[in-house]
Amino acid sequence: MPIYEYRCSACGHEKETLQRMSDKPLTKCPKCGKRAFTKLVSAAGFQLKGTGWYATDFKGSGAKPAAKQEKAESKQDKPADSSGKEPSKSAACGSGACPACS
Repeated sequence: MPIYEYRCSACGHEKETLQRMSDKPLTKCPKCGKRAFTKLVSAAGFQLKGTGWYATDFKGSGAKPAAKQEKAESKQDKPADSSGKEPSKSAACGSGACPACS
């Protein structure tokens, strides 16, 4: 159940109330008793965590993966060594030099 914030426009009293979304909004101020209690707009108090959420799976995606793919494709078209020979087995993985990277 969400927590709603209310403020009385007559006396300025503020209160947080745990309510169901289907409950009717409060209108009577618990401090002064006037019907001037209104619901305030406030920020949500939750954070999405774990796999499957934007922060873990989609944040930062966009042009970067495509740029990495273009870079990998350009490495496959050119020999890794300027002599035109096959690259040595001691080349760092991820450079496109080993069979697993190409």
